[in-house]
Amino acid sequence: MQRPVTLLFALLLAGAAHPARAQQTSSLAGTPDTDSAAPPAAEGSPAATDAKSPTLYYAADVMPSFPGGAPAQLAFLREKLHFPDEALRRGLSGKVLVQFIVDERGHLLDPKVVRGLGPDLDAEALRLVRIMPWWTPGLVGGQPVKVQMTLPIVFRALE
Repeated sequence: MQRPVTLLFALLLAGAAHPARAQQTSSLAGTPDTDSAAPPAAEGSPAATDAKSPTLYYAADVMPSFPGGAPAQLAFLREKLHFPDEALRRGLSGKVLVQFIVDERGHLLDPKVVRGLGPDLDAEALRLVRIMPWWTPGLVGGQPVKVQMTLPIVFRALE
């Protein structure tokens, strides 16, 4: 007999795991990654690729959003999430933080786990982000921009 599983999803969409984001004030909301509080762009990252590359923001005037908002995102996650059998057997639960970039067209780029719970749950969280529909892009000064996001996905199995 399979145990009932309740899945909870945290919808904290705007950089909960990024230390520079937590230190920003409203006057810095449109600060690009070249700000001294933000880490320098790594070689090969979108901001460091070439001089014509668009700036990567950690916060924007209007943050990117899932099409249909938080209720639609929750419905998407409920419908598509598969709790891995091994994680269920081991009673694993907790939060997986997935970081990605929403580009100017709303595409989700470079998803990666920044804090995980193990290979099975991490892989499931990445799979969910990779199959998400295009988001509404973030805006700075009315123009679409690249914005880095961190999405916490909470897995909890209840008996």
